[in-house]
Amino acid sequence: MKIKKGDIVAVISGEYAPEKGQPYKTGEVIKVYPETNKVVVKGINLVTKHNRPSQANPDGGITKIEAPIHVSNVAYLDPVKKVPTKIGYKVENGVKYRVAKKSETVIDTVIDYNKKEAAKAAKTK
Repeated sequence: MKIKKGDIVAVISGEYAPEKGQPYKTGEVIKVYPETNKVVVKGINLVTKHNRPSQANPDGGITKIEAPIHVSNVAYLDPVKKVPTKIGYKVENGVKYRVAKKSETVIDTVIDYNKKEAAKAAKTK
């Protein structure tokens, strides 16, 4: 799964997708469930939860929480162009980067193979 916690995403499909001519609904990824391919996005897909009275919450009540959305219904929001984009990977000088495809902007570092090899060499000595 290419979407990670902390990414800003846009909803591109489903109930929260924009109407024609409307802007995308965006939010930050709060939690990722890779086993079910779902993400929880802040402020999107709010559902009501009825809570029973308990010692921690003596009155009970109704609260709104974010429910998971399938990862295919969201897309990473390009930091430069501010449009939904796909995420790719590039390897340069032994370092693997996540890259936004539309603007070729580097998002973050995934793996530094140079450090990994140095650690492996030090461990075998």
